[in-house]
Amino acid sequence: MTAEKRIVLSSDHAAIELRQAIAKHIAAQGWDVEDIGPVTTESTHYPLHGKAAAERVASGDCHFGIVVCGTGQGIMMAANKVQGIRCGVCAETFSARMIRAHNDANMLALGARVVGEGLALEIVDAFLETEFEGGRHATRVEMIEG
Repeated sequence: MTAEKRIVLSSDHAAIELRQAIAKHIAAQGWDVEDIGPVTTESTHYPLHGKAAAERVASGDCHFGIVVCGTGQGIMMAANKVQGIRCGVCAETFSARMIRAHNDANMLALGARVVGEGLALEIVDAFLETEFEGGRHATRVEMIEG
């Protein structure tokens, strides 16, 4: 399967259950899911997991990435440290659509302690179903990339 339908998922210990639900949900939609863990609830460091997932996207091995921690904020910040990553944290569907349509986001961050499973799956769907609009937004994305 090409990277076009491959997506990497990672989380910290606080978000394993939600990450696994997302993996199952998107696999059922035909995505090739690369779940890079962790697998136990032993305390772990979200920056390591955010960076690892971001590196898979930045390398081109995966088209998109979804990362999850307690709030989504810390793991999003870690992912955005990797060159070429545009990751936004979302707690509702409008922002998920906008980070794709206007910012060409290639990663989505979610907070397991912020959104429940049902809403998280709706956010994931909104993110994955939205195409980048290009045009004037492409100029702005280029400015972000520096």
